[in-house]
Amino acid sequence: MTSSNHRQSDFAIDPVFLDRWSPRSFSGDAMSKNTLLTILEAAHWAPSASNYQPWRFVYALRGTDGFDRILSVLAESNQVWAKSASALIIIFSDMLSRKDDGSEPKPFRSHSFDAGAAWAMLALQAVYSGYYAHGMGGVDFDKAIDVLKVPPGYRAEAAVAIGKLADKNLLPEHLQAREIPSNRKPLSAVAFEGLFQST
Repeated sequence: MTSSNHRQSDFAIDPVFLDRWSPRSFSGDAMSKNTLLTILEAAHWAPSASNYQPWRFVYALRGTDGFDRILSVLAESNQVWAKSASALIIIFSDMLSRKDDGSEPKPFRSHSFDAGAAWAMLALQAVYSGYYAHGMGGVDFDKAIDVLKVPPGYRAEAAVAIGKLADKNLLPEHLQAREIPSNRKPLSAVAFEGLFQST
């Protein structure tokens, strides 16, 4: 067992997995472009089927037009707190396998799975870099495709806010109680030996 960040795992794991969580209260501090690119560098070393690397990141630092553009595609409930992030990202995945030989692109089944692997690497590198990353599904994905000029064949997967942790009292009252690292179901509830088990 490992204990860290008021959490405890069933088995011994590196504490970084417990230290990573998804806060909403960010300080609004500026982040250097180099720091953000370091976090994205880690993300793009994620594993992928056939090494296709289907993930794509549209990113922007706080105080730029790009930041406001990305903020505008988030659900209003997420804009309330994400506006204080240091950086915003939209993760896209390429749904097609596009070979260099000019052949017809084919559906790429694991595009979302692989983009999720990249998100996990991003979130862990954020912790190593002294930041926290909060992934969001509350996004107007069709608007994101349009506003960010994404070509056909790409799927908008999620948004990510990255920032330095701030006091939870900066959040609207209804979010303050949720501003704690969440626990997980027991491993036995999600990992089954030999056959799938209904829970």
